[in-house]
Amino acid sequence: MDVTRRGFLKISGAALMAGGVGISLKPVSAQAQPLKIKYTKETTTVCPYCSVGCGIIVSTRDGKVVNTEGDPDHPISRGSLCSKGGNIYQMAVNKNRLDKPLYRAPFAAEWKEVEWEWALEKIAHNIKKSRDKSFKFRNAKGEVVNRTEGIASVGSAAMDNEECWLYQKFLRGLGLVYVEHQARI
Repeated sequence: MDVTRRGFLKISGAALMAGGVGISLKPVSAQAQPLKIKYTKETTTVCPYCSVGCGIIVSTRDGKVVNTEGDPDHPISRGSLCSKGGNIYQMAVNKNRLDKPLYRAPFAAEWKEVEWEWALEKIAHNIKKSRDKSFKFRNAKGEVVNRTEGIASVGSAAMDNEECWLYQKFLRGLGLVYVEHQARI
């Protein structure tokens, strides 16, 4: 059978009109489903992944994340998100996400679950110990420097300017000189 394109379209149209392929051309009524963000609180934030700083709207209900989406009013991303930012919902709502700190003692093979208060005390103790051990009051020339060279910090791209300023003040107060930021790396 030799069928041209025009002939194929005629046959296809006739088959559709006859209802021979099970497709109905009758209008159907559509109903909108309720929005999953109905009755939620919207909070704007910054994507924590890279140093671009795309804006995200996080919708929460009863303290739980219900939805995340790009912020169309954000001056950087204008609502666009990369594949990682677009899936940020999975970072908050994930059964595999850790919700308690883990600690592995020196030379131990296993991690153990610890309380937040203990973990923060341990971090503070280690910072103080390292700072005291590596603190320099004067350099080789005898000049007053008051700094620690045993601790370094890499800031997060998820911080806004105000948070970066506060974090920088905190680190400089400890005497750190090796302060870096993810946006520069």
